[in-house]
Parts: sequence; C-alpha cells; structure tokens
Amino acid sequence: MSISETVPWYEKSFGEDYLLVYRHRNQQEADQVVQQVLEWLKLPSGSQVLDLCCGAGRHALALANAGYRVTGVDLSSVLLRRARELDSEKRVRWVEADMRALPADDHFIENFDAVVNLFTSFGYFGADREQLDVLRQIRRALKPGGRFVMDVLNAGYIQDHLVPFSRREESGVIISERRQIHSGFVTKRIMIEDGDKEPRSYTERVKLYALKAMGSMLIDAGLVIDEVYGSYDGDAYHERYSPRMLIVGHRV
Repeated sequence: MSISETVPWYEKSFGEDYLLVYRHRNQQEADQVVQQVLEWLKLPSGSQVLDLCCGAGRHALALANAGYRVTGVDLSSVLLRRARELDSEKRVRWVEADMRALPADDHFIENFDAVVNLFTSFGYFGADREQLDVLRQIRRALKPGGRFVMDVLNAGYIQDHLVPFSRREESGVIISERRQIHSGFVTKRIMIEDGDKEPRSYTERVKLYALKAMGSMLIDAGLVIDEVYGSYDGDAYHERYSPRMLIVGHRV
C-alpha cells in the first residue's frame, strides 16, 4: 500500500483544487444560508457561534457580518489560510483542529450559544463511533441549552437522485465527477484536467444516515432534535423527496 492510500481522503481533498471545484459556492449563497439558519436559531446579537468545519470561511464571515462573535474550526490549513485572507478585519477566530477532538481549552468547553455544521461536513469517517465523537464535541462546546444546526445528506433523496457522472469546465480546467453509493457511503471521485499538466484526482466519501439513525446518535451524544427541515427554504422534511436533512436542536 502506498503512503497516499493510507492518508484519509479528507486530509488530501481540501486544498487549492477544492477551492476550484467548489468555486460556484459563493459568498452570496452563504449569506442566504446563514440568514435562514439564524431564523431557526433565534440568537441575540453578540452570541458566541462555532462554525465547525468552516472551510474557507464563507458562513463564518456571514455570521460575523450579522453581529455574532464567531470561531471557525477546520482541519485544512489551505482553506483556513484563504479564510484569514478574506477576513481582513480579523473579526473571526480561526482555529486548525480535527472536529473529533477540539482544543482542550476553556474557549471550547461550554462556551458557545450555538454550533453550526454546514455544507455536508458530517459523515466523513469510516466508523460510526467517530461520527459520534463529532457530536460529543458539539455538545462539549455548547453552553447548557445551547443550540445547533447540522446540514446532513438526506440518504433517501441521494439514493433516488444520484448523478453517476458529470463534467464541466471551470476557469479553463475540466472537472469530471463520478459518484456511486457503496456500503452505506456515497463516494465522489473527482478528476481535474488542466491543459498539459498531469491530471489530478481526489476522493470525497460521506456516510449516509437516515433520520432515525441520526436521532439515536444525537441522543447518545446528549443532543436533542427540535426541528428537521428539507431545504434552506424551510420546507418540511421528507425522507425521499427532501434534498437536505437540516437538523435543528439543542444540548440537553
């Protein structure tokens, strides 16, 4: 087995090419998402919010713009560097950390009024116990009664609407994506062709969970579901027809 095969996919995929592949996810879209999230959370201005798996900071910056004290956590040094570049006024606290093991300091212990985990940032790991570790970190970070929003892939919808192959051009670069579901995971294999350069490939792999399974894990972690929505428009959730599974809840 080569060294590259032993490195988890999420340690390889969230680099400069990730910014290219998801270039269409812009700040305007993030602002709209955050506006809806805040309507669900009903937080007073100045509340402490943790954006867990913040990536390049689109949602964290939108939260800061809305008047909240924001901490953004991500494992990718490349994406955090981009976030810091965008945060010219240094309004957000950016922290490089694994979502399964947040820093053991007071800032991450019962300090946040809310935690948001957006844009399919849950289900990255091979074992359910690792996903549970993430949920326990969310509970640990929240104040008693603190609120959370999680944006999770809706398993039933993905199974019915998976697009096996797509190909597009972005800034003169050809991006091909092949998708499949195997052993409860949806896998996307991304190929980037950039002129005469050697093609580059990446994998994304996310565990699919039904709402019942998510509810059980959340209870085990000390978290409770209050509402579930099927889209950022606030549509009612349906296990087969909803594009997303947006879970709003609180810490016990």
